[in-house]
Order: sequence, then C-alpha cells, then structure tokens
Amino acid sequence: MYKLIAFDGDDTLWHNEPLFRQAHIELREMLGHYVDPEQVDDRLYQAELANLSIYGYGVTGFTLSMIETAIELSDRKISAEDIHKLAEIGKSMLRAPTRIIDGAEAVLKRYAKDPNYKVVLITKGDLIAQQLKIDRSGFEDLFDGIEIVSEKDPLTYRNIFGRYGVEPEQAVMIGNSMKSDILPVLACGGAAIHIPYEITWVHEMVDQTEIDNVNVETAETISDVPGIIEKLEQRNTAGSMEHV
Repeated sequence: MYKLIAFDGDDTLWHNEPLFRQAHIELREMLGHYVDPEQVDDRLYQAELANLSIYGYGVTGFTLSMIETAIELSDRKISAEDIHKLAEIGKSMLRAPTRIIDGAEAVLKRYAKDPNYKVVLITKGDLIAQQLKIDRSGFEDLFDGIEIVSEKDPLTYRNIFGRYGVEPEQAVMIGNSMKSDILPVLACGGAAIHIPYEITWVHEMVDQTEIDNVNVETAETISDVPGIIEKLEQRNTAGSMEHV
C-alpha cells in the first residue's frame, strides 16, 4: 500500500496550458504582418528554452520570451504600444481565475480524509504564480504538504519523498506531463499515473513508445485515479507474496 499520493497542479488539477496557447495566438496575430506564423512558433520556443535557466518555468519567462520574439522578428520595429500589450497579456494570465478540472476536487477530498495516505502537491513554476493558483483553487487545506519546485527530476522527487518519511517505492505521482511528472518518478523507483491533457507544450513531449514499466498506468480522467491506485496496490501486494 502506498503511503504518499502526490499530485501535479497545472493541467492535472486545474487548467493552465490554454492560457499560454491563447497568448501564443495573440502574438502570432500581432506579428502577422512581419513574418509567417511558423517563424513566430519557432522563435518563441527557442526564446523560451534559452530563458529557462534564467527565469525558470511560468508566466514571467513566457512573457519576456514573447517580448524578445516580437522585437527580434519585427527587426526592432514593434511599437511601444504592442510591447505594452504583450506585458498586459502576461499580467492577465497571472490574474486569470483558477479553473478546476472536473473530478479533481472529489478525488483530493477522498484521499485527504484517508489517514493511510499523505497527500502532497508537487508543482513546477513561478513561486508567486503557483501560490496564487493554489489559493484560488481552494485546495490548500486538502494537502499535507505543498512543494513548488523549479525543476522536476529524480533527485527532486527523491528529496521530497524523503522529507515526508517515505521511500520512492511507497509513493505514487499523478500528473499530465510524461517528462516532468512520470518518467522522473519511475526513474527513482516510484509509481505514476499519467493523465494526458488535451494540449501539451512541445518542451514536455517525449517518445512514449519505449516506456515499459509496470509501475505506470494511464487514466482518461482524474476521476479514474482511485481505481488505478487500487489496481497498482493490488499488483504490488501480489508481487510481494510471490517473493515470500
């Protein structure tokens, strides 16, 4: 039986990527009379990658990457008014209400009241932006702990699990990103449940064809998570009995 159940936040408990996608569309429209949309896509992505080590993940780095992209692709002809519009788009993303994914609240409440599990939020991005989303979600009291990290890798997960007194084998992570939520947890010995989201940032995409691990399952919706956790626990119990 698992002792810790961890949840990702963005696009697992609440919608997030649509905000970035809409901002991306607005940037394309703004730069439409300078370059083709494909050039906007490519340059923006390159700017985001270059800025990750400086600004990290989240709205701040994305907004600055949009501004850099606009200045470069317009050959510095972009107006101050348009730069201001891009800054306002970023602010509106931070002010946007937290839209909860259907079924998330019920699943969290189910495990929050179960003394057999510790429930932890492990989310990546801007500290202030993530805290705002958590506050607006109304979920804060349902967690035994909240971890806002700059990167999700095996060491990060191992350290978090250790802080809550559990081994990776006693933890299961639920998230939408195979790259950030699933593979690092599997790498350190934990289990994971992947809930694909309708939109995935290209940076988070991975080739899933070679993933072969009995400790990972895919759920169509977050409402399927309790049944899958039960399935994983039963499999673990059966495996333990075979080695007795």
